[in-house]
Amino acid sequence: MKIDYHMHFERGSYDCDWAEGFFQAAAARGLDDIGFTEHSHGFPEFRALYYDDLTLDDSPVGVFQREWLTKNKFKYTIDEYFSFMERLKQRGHSAKIAMEVCNFQDQDKVKAILERYDFDYLIGSVHFVAGWGFDASAVQEEFSRRPLQEIYDAYASEAEKLCASGLYDVLGHPFNLRVYKVLPDFDVTPYLERVARAMKKADMAVDINTGTLYRYPIAEISPYPDFMAVAADYDLPVITSSDAHEPEDCGAYIDEAIAYAKTYGYDKQLYFSRRDRKFVKLG
Repeated sequence: MKIDYHMHFERGSYDCDWAEGFFQAAAARGLDDIGFTEHSHGFPEFRALYYDDLTLDDSPVGVFQREWLTKNKFKYTIDEYFSFMERLKQRGHSAKIAMEVCNFQDQDKVKAILERYDFDYLIGSVHFVAGWGFDASAVQEEFSRRPLQEIYDAYASEAEKLCASGLYDVLGHPFNLRVYKVLPDFDVTPYLERVARAMKKADMAVDINTGTLYRYPIAEISPYPDFMAVAADYDLPVITSSDAHEPEDCGAYIDEAIAYAKTYGYDKQLYFSRRDRKFVKLG
């Protein structure tokens, strides 16, 4: 099967005509199943968690993030998300309903929000280290202000916390710390293995994500080869995804993601439905 399990409506709105483009692109690329994973920052239910966790002081990071939280955030409730997905279903479209949730410090509060809803699967993603949203281009200079080894250690710690929460099925775009081509000159193996061990214990899948191939300077699929090799050694399951934020990107480079996974010995991927999973043929 050809599957894309990581996409977002956030650059449009809950408008059925606009969303049609995702399904058109899925059909054109021969996808068998797709899933939408709206960012948690799209929902007011998560507002307080962002204000609790992010750096919001007068530093360059804080100033940017204060502004970031006021733009295109917290637009729809989770109930409205489910209602929109039902409208798409009534139009004859089939898609899984999921969410991509940030690495909040209080995962008990996250659980209280999520447990009311019947998701097909949940992605947990590390988007912040020490309150800094490291994948935002406006604050990429912060990489030069912090020791890179400390950043990798912090990333691994955050991933471990996400896994230990027991809330998630998938770790989103593992080790996307590389998106702005700030590459380590030290042995990252201990950090890769820490994350892989935590994922194995939590029975979480690897998000083989092409968004970092076509949306960021690094121009590589996440996770990068070193972590893919570790993931294969730990026998972690996988999904494939485009991380599309625009309709035309649904399924983008999924064939490349499938080929990439196969080079590490994968021939199956996960298929989700209402938090149940099964293995299906990859590609």
